Amino acid sequence: MGIVSTPEARQIADKQGLDLVEISPNADPPVCRIMDFGKFRYEQNRKEKVARKNQQAATLKEIKFHSNVGDHDYETKVQHIRDFLEKEQRVKSSLFFRGRENAHRDLGFQLMNKVLKDCEDIAQVEMAPKMLGNSIIMMLGPRSAKAKPT
Repeated sequence: MGIVSTPEARQIADKQGLDLVEISPNADPPVCRIMDFGKFRYEQNRKEKVARKNQQAATLKEIKFHSNVGDHDYETKVQHIRDFLEKEQRVKSSLFFRGRENAHRDLGFQLMNKVLKDCEDIAQVEMAPKMLGNSIIMMLGPRSAKAKPT
């Protein structure tokens, strides 16, 4: 409609039974739109509701290890990690040291590096194995579709 005075714009909106809504108040002159504001808010709420419904929260799964884990237990836990990563979930892998195990932290790092090696085809490292107190923690995320090796 072009530049119209505020009283004239209100009058046009009233004739059509609609509302005068200020879109950009900081512009010079301010930008307004004639619309049914109630219908606009209803549509906006519906879009947000659908977006929330389709939204999936990023889930974080945790797998705990000990430095003296058995072969079969290790394989099972790595398979769980792989399953989580295939479902596009992030995985926090923790390795806890108890008592005298603290003297052999190098074994813990070897185990975590072995987990990394076993999952490298479907995982990307979000946080490398890092010592925190009596545990080693690392984060793995699913490899994006673009980054998957062919």
